[in-house]
Amino acid sequence: MTDATRQVQTEAPGEVWPALPYQEWKETLDTLHMWNQIVGKVKLELVPFLNEWWQVGFTITSRGLTTSTIPFGRRIFQVDFDFIDHRLDIEVSDGSSRSIRLLPRSVADFYGEFMRALGELGIHVKISTNPVEVENTIPFDQDQVHNSYDPEYVTRWWRILLQVDRLLQQYRTPFVGKSSPVLFWWGSLDLSEARFSGRPAPAREWPTRWMALGGEQEQACAGFWPGSGKVQAPAFFAYTFPEPPGCREAAVEPDSAFFHPDVSEFILPYEEARLSPSPDQTILRFFNSAFEVGTTLAGRDRAALERPDPLPHRQGERP
Repeated sequence: MTDATRQVQTEAPGEVWPALPYQEWKETLDTLHMWNQIVGKVKLELVPFLNEWWQVGFTITSRGLTTSTIPFGRRIFQVDFDFIDHRLDIEVSDGSSRSIRLLPRSVADFYGEFMRALGELGIHVKISTNPVEVENTIPFDQDQVHNSYDPEYVTRWWRILLQVDRLLQQYRTPFVGKSSPVLFWWGSLDLSEARFSGRPAPAREWPTRWMALGGEQEQACAGFWPGSGKVQAPAFFAYTFPEPPGCREAAVEPDSAFFHPDVSEFILPYEEARLSPSPDQTILRFFNSAFEVGTTLAGRDRAALERPDPLPHRQGERP
């Protein structure tokens, strides 16, 4: 047994997959969601478009979330959420930087300080202050309602994202067709990965242009989100788009997973997964089962798009 394997085996399950009761941190979640949207909209304004909006997503880091590099003229900057020391860092390629403490404060206060910090760094950008993909309609610069921040629950959530990112990277390995990076979507607050069949999706009317651009091609998506709307609990999700006939009646693994008609997705409750004997295997079974069911029902050419992992190895060991 290698030292890396020993380390994996000695980690307590509660540390790797901590409890995340939705109602106990909902106010913090709602506030943090708006902070993420403020930072995300800055990235949206400045980076070039990439298919399916891949350019706007954040990625997971060993300390939190990052925008990755953002161009501003010939200068480059990035914004990082640090969920260990609980601060927001803005780093610029010329060596200048600013940090903002993450603590209980209103969305309006966060918006004001963040935009001032950008201005002090010579980064002047105007964003839409209207939230997206949520029922809340209070503009960022007027939002005094959402003002909670519980660092313990934020850290728990980020620790879950770390592990989900690890599993999604593993899940995407056998797919050789077009697939997205593993991205954190600040609009809906989910971490996900999408696979594409290579065929266009049937034309349909969309309520917004951004949805139309994101739904141009057949795809299958899998990921995790902390809960909202019709699913008031953290959960893993998977869906095939367009939804194939028979999908709602199909069974997927494990037994605790089900098709949720209100969101048109397969759902695996996070609590069921984290308390299972092997959370990693439970989650991967769900992702793979939902993909197999959806794409088979859709008649997609799986043989042309998948292959065995060419470098199989055990978790915690290099091949």
